[in-house]
Amino acid sequence: MQQGGNAEGQAGRRTVLKAAGASLAVAGLGATATACGGGSGSSKGTVTLRYSWWGAEDRAERINKTIALFEKKYPKIKIKTDFQPYPDFWKKFNTQASGGNPPDVFQNAIGFLRKYDAKNVLLDLNGQVKAGNLSMDGFRAGLEKFGEVDGKLLGVPVGSNSLALVIDKPVYTRAGIKPEQGWTWDDFDEAMVRIRDRAGRAGDSGMYGVMYLYDLYLRQNGKAFFTEDGLGFTEADLTQWWTKAEKGVRTGLFADPKKVAQIKPKSALSAELAGSEFTWDNFTVRYTSEGKSEYGLAPIPTTDGRKTGQYLGSLMLSASKRTQHPEEVAQFIDFMVHDPEVAKIMGYDRGVPTTQAQFDAYRPTDPVNKAIAAYEQSLVEADVLEPITPHPNGADICEAAFLRIAEELGLGKRSVADAVKQFFTESKTALAG
Repeated sequence: MQQGGNAEGQAGRRTVLKAAGASLAVAGLGATATACGGGSGSSKGTVTLRYSWWGAEDRAERINKTIALFEKKYPKIKIKTDFQPYPDFWKKFNTQASGGNPPDVFQNAIGFLRKYDAKNVLLDLNGQVKAGNLSMDGFRAGLEKFGEVDGKLLGVPVGSNSLALVIDKPVYTRAGIKPEQGWTWDDFDEAMVRIRDRAGRAGDSGMYGVMYLYDLYLRQNGKAFFTEDGLGFTEADLTQWWTKAEKGVRTGLFADPKKVAQIKPKSALSAELAGSEFTWDNFTVRYTSEGKSEYGLAPIPTTDGRKTGQYLGSLMLSASKRTQHPEEVAQFIDFMVHDPEVAKIMGYDRGVPTTQAQFDAYRPTDPVNKAIAAYEQSLVEADVLEPITPHPNGADICEAAFLRIAEELGLGKRSVADAVKQFFTESKTALAG
């Protein structure tokens, strides 16, 4: 799950928003090299760790401030940084990992854990937890489990987010709609009709490529997009979902994908083509900066009036199995997820802080971030959060295929039947590898 942050840079953010968290495909990783990579220095002198992440200059400025704090507390550990836009990050990381020289510590996402674990790239941090160099205590809402795969701790979450429905509040008010926790898909469909008929625009930006929304819908119905070793749904399931999306466009309930493509990089919601849009809660700041209206966060529709299928997703920090300094890497990660001053610097750049100490340390004062915090708190209080479904090796390629094929479908380049067939063909190949 890309689960990204709200400072990806304009192009990177919009790519991730369109995918509703979908990862971009990277080339397959080659044979594992045996040479040791990682930071430099000896255990008796100064150690240098390489730290990489994706994002833009604004995120880099914040992270560099947190690094300065860390180096002040740990004067014998120096951090060498590197950052790239999202797709470029994974291309570079793949090259580094193929050459046996990945960074010591790096930003990661759920869709890549099994992929790089299978390539023998990721360090199991459980040993450092046992050694007392990394604490997994004090995390909110079970997030300490987010980076676990087959009993191994492959990532430590730094910021949480969850899928939400971002709405144009005045439009919803004019249409007489007040979404509440537990509203159903039938309620949602009725809301789309009201917005179309009373506000003169599409009710929503559309569901073709919002993979993580489809995942929630599947989870509501006892399935999931991914299982541990493959896809958790059938061609018939996807045919039903994409047929509904196509009908919604045809009847004006969902925005015309061709018009949405024309107004990019602006979103359909902020461009007033639609009254709402499904996306990650911590991306909400985008609409306020792009649009002229007032925007809010609404709950995910349900199948049964209760189960949303939601979970808290997260960006993570992972470590290289080849690092020569696992203790120092663990200390660095521990500092980044627990130190209150880090939260005050980072804010909600990478999502809502995952540990209670950092959550308490940063209290947003602006309306948008206050709404994000309130939304996530409402999910905890409503007791709707569940564990995330594990992603198999190859999930990132499946996600990219889903987004690309859905766009082709929306633009009329494929029929539903052809799109479904193509997605399952590509996914079978990706998951077999």
